[in-house]
Amino acid sequence: MLIGFAIYKFFPHGGIQRDLLKIANECVRRGHRVRVYTGAWKGPVPEAYDLQLLDMQALRNHRRYARFHQHMAAHLHNHPVDLLVGMNKMPGLDVYYAGDTCYQEKALTQRGWWYRLGSRYRHFAAAERAVFAAESDTRILIISDIEKPMFQRHYQTPEERFFLLPPGIEADRVAPPDRAEIRHTFRAEFGVSEQQLLLLFVGSGFRKKGLDRVLQAIPALPESLGQRLRLFVIGSDKAAPFQRQARQLGLENCVRFFPGRDDVPRFLFASDALVLPAYDEAAGMIILEAAFAGLPALVSENCGYAHYLQSLEAGLVVPEPFSQSAFNIQLEEILTSAQRPHWQAAGLAAARNPEFFQLAQRAVDHLEQFAGEKSA
Repeated sequence: MLIGFAIYKFFPHGGIQRDLLKIANECVRRGHRVRVYTGAWKGPVPEAYDLQLLDMQALRNHRRYARFHQHMAAHLHNHPVDLLVGMNKMPGLDVYYAGDTCYQEKALTQRGWWYRLGSRYRHFAAAERAVFAAESDTRILIISDIEKPMFQRHYQTPEERFFLLPPGIEADRVAPPDRAEIRHTFRAEFGVSEQQLLLLFVGSGFRKKGLDRVLQAIPALPESLGQRLRLFVIGSDKAAPFQRQARQLGLENCVRFFPGRDDVPRFLFASDALVLPAYDEAAGMIILEAAFAGLPALVSENCGYAHYLQSLEAGLVVPEPFSQSAFNIQLEEILTSAQRPHWQAAGLAAARNPEFFQLAQRAVDHLEQFAGEKSA
């Protein structure tokens, strides 16, 4: 089959982008052809892909996305595919990979009424409605159940159009036998002593994933603990606003920012805790990656994969609605609790379950089924 994938922007370290590669590569492995529509691609392009770079030139994001869809529709008219899979919400999809949260829910609960008067809102609301409306035929691959009730509340999407996928953790995130040696070498390289505590934040989209909450929590730690703490931040985003916040809080010597990297496992193996107090997060792959690396995590309850952390007993979950003071207390706990060896052992044990690594295989099983039904 010829399977098309649509994604507005591809960069190597985004969660949805990494999932696209996993699924598309599994398609190729099974003998299918892959075409990718995108407006920008950073990084090497797999030789097996037919990459279609589309013109997205416009002054505003939603205008760029509208142009993207127009050009893709024109190309598909002359060069059809057997199945079109969208990694972003847009009209005309056979399948949507639901790696993002419910836009309508955020527009109603996190924005003022005036926000919903603009053309940006109208564009994104229409794109989401095209996917989730009760009369739509788009199948939806979900990576967590946490957002499904919101989509169904706003759009009455039938239950039978949702297909839940398992996580797709990469094997290099699992702690190797020489984890202690990697930790020692890494800390020497980055100037972190064994007496210091290294806190890790990973995610493209610093605001959405709650970096401001982490920075606010550090000064609330006991002084003796705060003086030992270092925070490493990894992600493809604008660091300047958070660097200013760190300076205002007196943390400029405590926090270090890194752009997206290919060696995230080294950071996981060398750190003492992961934090992800997100404002919204459809899944949060880094949560399980940390657990399988033997790294206790502290995450907000609205992360799609937070329930795994609870069921595995591999860290702490901050309940919703979020409380900064509760998070401050739990940050101290994740760094000092006598439960740390238990959390670490629980995460390492869970990594032996093959179910946590099968996202791509299960996704392509569904795509093959959908394409067969469509052709019939």
